[in-house]
Amino acid sequence: MRPVHYTTDGVDLYKVCVGPLENNAYLLVDRETEAAVLVDAAAEPETLLDLLDGRPLRAILTTHGHWDHVGAAAAMAEATGAPVHVHPADAERAGLAEALPIPARLEVGAIRLDAIPIPGHTPGSTVFRLDGAVLTGDTLFPGGPGKTPDEDAFEEILSGIEAHLFTLDDDTLVFPGHGLDTTIGAERPNLAAWRARGW
Repeated sequence: MRPVHYTTDGVDLYKVCVGPLENNAYLLVDRETEAAVLVDAAAEPETLLDLLDGRPLRAILTTHGHWDHVGAAAAMAEATGAPVHVHPADAERAGLAEALPIPARLEVGAIRLDAIPIPGHTPGSTVFRLDGAVLTGDTLFPGGPGKTPDEDAFEEILSGIEAHLFTLDDDTLVFPGHGLDTTIGAERPNLAAWRARGW
């Protein structure tokens, strides 16, 4: 079993890097019931099943519909019976036409995840907030926002980050879809520079 990456009231979060693009997948586990939620079933379903370690998986959430974030979603759903949730704007892109919409709030035991749509990287990109942390997919990384297809989407992602993420406490942890963690406090001062740099 991998070590716990982050813990908050009644919830343990595990992080594993999978696939050719080194995606981060996150498993949240309610410590009392062992029920779990998986965010971004990116690749390597056997690795994700090992991480799950027989716990009941209640939901598979998707931050956005790019192939590298959903590659194991169907296999994980088949193996566990857990429903897959994706923003409707990204469902076709993800090849998950039968997936359920992302609920505004998902509660599984002590796990409480609020969904925050922040379009830009894709039309359906969604960030998930829990106590003291946000799982940002490809919306926010250490050093800047995720890639966008044009100038309008670039402004859209920056406006969403400013309105919905940079209003959080400085010590809020940021768990991105690739790479290392950061904090809101570390990234907020860079917003003006990102805007000046432009698309």
